[in-house]
Amino acid sequence: MVERATLASAQYFSLATFRRNGKEVATPVWFAEANGNYYVFSAGDAGKVKRIRGRAKARVAPCDVRGKVLGEWRDATARLVSESAEIAAAYRALRSKYGMRMATLDFFARLSGRFHRRALIAVIL
Repeated sequence: MVERATLASAQYFSLATFRRNGKEVATPVWFAEANGNYYVFSAGDAGKVKRIRGRAKARVAPCDVRGKVLGEWRDATARLVSESAEIAAAYRALRSKYGMRMATLDFFARLSGRFHRRALIAVIL
């Protein structure tokens, strides 16, 4: 019997956002919980960011790195984070969860100039 993963134990979740025509698009992402929200970062011009700007409806489920869903889908609301204190809290949570992997990713994002073009997404269940 395969054990179902929970969000609390997952390293990734599949973030499903919705196009204007209602079609769902799911993407495996890193996430971390802080202050009752789950935070995700992405390139600022990514499709999921554009879809969230247009529609806050989302769903999440624990998954593996390739996006294979390992648990139950949960309905959610997603929004882009713009307040600096919330951005700082989100990055603290992500760095705490992913440690050196997140630090390495941040280093190369800064080096390439992509760090400041990132978008932070708050997912509320």
